[in-house]
Amino acid sequence: MKEIIVKENEAGQRLDKLLAKYLNKAPKSFIYKMLRKKNITLNEKKAEGSEKTKVGDLVKIYLSDETFEKFSESIQVPQIHRRKDNKKPLSVIYEDEHILLVNKESGMLVQKAKPQDYSLNDAILEYLAEKGQVTEETLKTFKPSICNRIDRNTSGLVAAGKSLLGLQELSRLFKERTLHKYYLCYVAGHVKEKTRIKGYLWKNEKTNQVKIYSKEQEDAKLIETEYCPVVQGKYTTLLEVKLITGRTHQIRAHLASIGHPIVGDVKYGKKAVNDKYKKQCHISSQLLHAYRIKFPKMGSRLAYLTGREFVAEVPKEFRIMEKYR
Repeated sequence: MKEIIVKENEAGQRLDKLLAKYLNKAPKSFIYKMLRKKNITLNEKKAEGSEKTKVGDLVKIYLSDETFEKFSESIQVPQIHRRKDNKKPLSVIYEDEHILLVNKESGMLVQKAKPQDYSLNDAILEYLAEKGQVTEETLKTFKPSICNRIDRNTSGLVAAGKSLLGLQELSRLFKERTLHKYYLCYVAGHVKEKTRIKGYLWKNEKTNQVKIYSKEQEDAKLIETEYCPVVQGKYTTLLEVKLITGRTHQIRAHLASIGHPIVGDVKYGKKAVNDKYKKQCHISSQLLHAYRIKFPKMGSRLAYLTGREFVAEVPKEFRIMEKYR
């Protein structure tokens, strides 16, 4: 017999969903049969499976150890991944019991594109495993996860939920667009004043490339981008960009559509500009950095984050550009 006391990260879901995580190799029919026969109980009572679990609920599973092991596949705890490229370890900007903010390096995937990929999500799980904050048991029912995505060759702030509360709240902020997100980028040409632009973005799913239209088009989504010049150079401008909407490649494609492509952007940029700065500064990816976020008013349990700002240090390529801009 196995006893499960429902913890905070497991509460708020249907009992059958929770059981499916513990008995992850068992067919649903088996779980419902065990519920009907009272081989699985909730708080010492017969359960149907549709009950919403609460913190402190007691679930008893009256199965032999052999049967439980047969239907329960163990979850491997992430091990520290020794990367051959000797890249920097995870750069943590802020951490508490609910959320984790990291500064992603350019060139790293946020999530796997292929099974063999090593992603930021993997690095975060390894970091938490090393600290003993995730275990085989906790990973059965809750997996810390990233809440926002930035392009592989974009660097900067990425947020992850360490607890169910943190994951839900961060996901809500990104969905409602109430978390203020700011980027820094170097663009070709001179930008003289703060501007807010609108357009319509259409994505080609086959090529993973987008196109910007000035007028409404079928299947194109409205986008808004606000930018402000920070420093003007002889050939380029350093911009602070605020995302009003958040679409695929929005900043890169929107700025390119008005004649100010991001330096180093091989997909939407100018080849001559990219070649120049690759030769002078060894720039090999777009100079776009998610550098700052500001939290809005938060609910009572995360009220301590209200109004707080977090900044991710720019990569060395931005500092090199100061000499050649």
